[in-house]
Amino acid sequence: MTGAPGATTPRVVALVPAHDEAEALPATLASLRAQTRPVDRVVVVSDNSTDATVEVARALGADVLETVGNTDRKAGALNQALARVEAELVLVLDADTTIAPTFVAEGLALLDARPTLGAVGGVFRGTPPASLLEQLQANEYERYGVQVDVTGRTSVLTGTAALVRRDALAAVARARGRTLPGPPGAAYDPRAITEDSELTLALRTLGYELASPASMSCTTELMPTPRDLHRQRVRWYKGMLDNLRAYGFTRVTARYVGQQAMLAIGTLMLAALVVLTALSVATGTFRLVPFWLAVGAVLVAERLVTVWRVGRRGRLVASAVLPELVYDMFLQLAFVRACWLAATARDAGWHHVRRDAPSPRVAVAAA
Repeated sequence: MTGAPGATTPRVVALVPAHDEAEALPATLASLRAQTRPVDRVVVVSDNSTDATVEVARALGADVLETVGNTDRKAGALNQALARVEAELVLVLDADTTIAPTFVAEGLALLDARPTLGAVGGVFRGTPPASLLEQLQANEYERYGVQVDVTGRTSVLTGTAALVRRDALAAVARARGRTLPGPPGAAYDPRAITEDSELTLALRTLGYELASPASMSCTTELMPTPRDLHRQRVRWYKGMLDNLRAYGFTRVTARYVGQQAMLAIGTLMLAALVVLTALSVATGTFRLVPFWLAVGAVLVAERLVTVWRVGRRGRLVASAVLPELVYDMFLQLAFVRACWLAATARDAGWHHVRRDAPSPRVAVAAA
């Protein structure tokens, strides 16, 4: 699948790793076709798919690369694709994600203007929520986007949509087994269950800068059930913990270690608050203190303002306070489980969300 001898290397190739994503692919590929600066090639990397992913991708005009004997999940699929596809820049786009029409154009402009940038990622938002659980996730994602916009700092180069320099990926592959953890020659560490956070650490360790402009938005699926959400977040949390263990405490990882410590402290503080409040109510000593009411009002206002753009439903959920408090506790339980799995060296596993899908023909026709 490499170019012919003497052929010009494409500037931007989109790699779309997909496992049983026949239903989601039409919207994803449509967002690529709608780019103001079109990509030069689209390659759907079908990884052990058992549905019509390959047929849908080809029907919609994408090239298809099927993985061979891959047991290393998304990282392994991307490594196989990178070994067979030439490009100056690689747009890694999840098969259940759509990107803003100016995503590629803005990313190229940034990379051209700043040679020290190794990659430009998107700020992800959720699909239109269909339930309270999905609305809570949409609010969380919106707050993350506001945080990135205000601070200008990219915590993690999101794996949902990122434009990465090929020479940066090559530098990572060369450093594996020496400066970086992972097998030599692998751009993505196949042992990492969160390949995006691991690549973030790898690029930063090698001195590359990262960016995630708020205008480069991408829209990804929300977890439809508590079980799906729990398994997703356990994997995210444990993936970062595993990555930090592999890298050790360095100048690059110090901030991330601090974030995990603050998350642990926040979990303990919230648990203590709930227990003490319940005890005070049970013993009849609960009192409303004006000072703490004022502090609470400020916190509620902050939570409301930071989700303003998600619409009326999101604002109502934020102003109610209790649903988001319960949601935060739910996420913290996932963090506790991830810590337990990391401490006992157990695998969090990979979870693929299955939804009721229309027939592939209908999906293609709808595109």
